Amino acid sequence: MATITNVTTGQAIAPRAAIADSYWSRFRGLMLRRRLEDGQGLDIRPCASIHMMFMLFPIDAVFYDGDLRVTKVSRRVPPWVGVAFGGKGAKGVVELPAGAAAGVERGHQLEIAA
Repeated sequence: MATITNVTTGQAIAPRAAIADSYWSRFRGLMLRRRLEDGQGLDIRPCASIHMMFMLFPIDAVFYDGDLRVTKVSRRVPPWVGVAFGGKGAKGVVELPAGAAAGVERGHQLEIAA
């Protein structure tokens, strides 16, 4: 588990984030989960894009570069049909419950603490 904080605003966007950094955990992601609770998230790395096949709920996706600077925020990505791309330089993504990325913008600095 890790805590993911938006250092720019001081907001903890995912106080209880799982890390997906192996082939299997990245492949599985949030597929077939029923939901994410408030405060939960999934940090997938490396990852520059996501798809929503086999997803049962919408999410916010916060993409970041190698320096943990936000490259793009995709809000309320819909289940089954949604896709999101992190943009130039994206190295990872934090998947959050829909609405949890409020206040996070491109260029903000993230911190991931285990």
